Amino acid sequence: MHGPASPGWLLVALCAATGAYCLLRMRSSVEAQRRAAGGEALMGFGMAAMAVPPTVFTPPGWAWPLYAAVFGAAALRALWSVRGGPHHLHHLVGAAAMVYMAVVMAASPGGHHHGGSGVPLLTGLLLLYFTGYVLLAGARLVPGAVAAAGAGAAGADAAGWGDRPELARACRLSMGIGMVAMLLAL
Repeated sequence: MHGPASPGWLLVALCAATGAYCLLRMRSSVEAQRRAAGGEALMGFGMAAMAVPPTVFTPPGWAWPLYAAVFGAAALRALWSVRGGPHHLHHLVGAAAMVYMAVVMAASPGGHHHGGSGVPLLTGLLLLYFTGYVLLAGARLVPGAVAAAGAGAAGADAAGWGDRPELARACRLSMGIGMVAMLLAL
């Protein structure tokens, strides 16, 4: 991603921490949560790798097609999972956005991806989607925080790290924020 180094490192830290937490969530006793956490860990670490400031590390030419292939496979898996329920659509959109960003970066590793002024249509649509997602996910955290505060310490101890829905929502929220930042820097 193009942009200043300091925000880039903050984005790398946010995405890597989210990916690491998603790895912890993979220890859940619920199979559906483990599968979702695995995909989200891939997304978090992939976003962290793509967000490393180019002043520090410029990926070799083969890296962007590799990112596109990995997230293309993740998009196909998410497409297959959509038949199990519409909640997998977000994973599909996220993986497709990662493919899009990798293709854009492969096409112009040293500069901006558009010649004219303004934001390309697909980037704008993805920005609208992820901004809406971030606002909705943030709003969903408020009732979760109130319910968790009312449950007390006993409720927090009963659920393991992988089974805490409010932490999973916060994880998804931070990845959505990261996606908005990456799309803005594209």
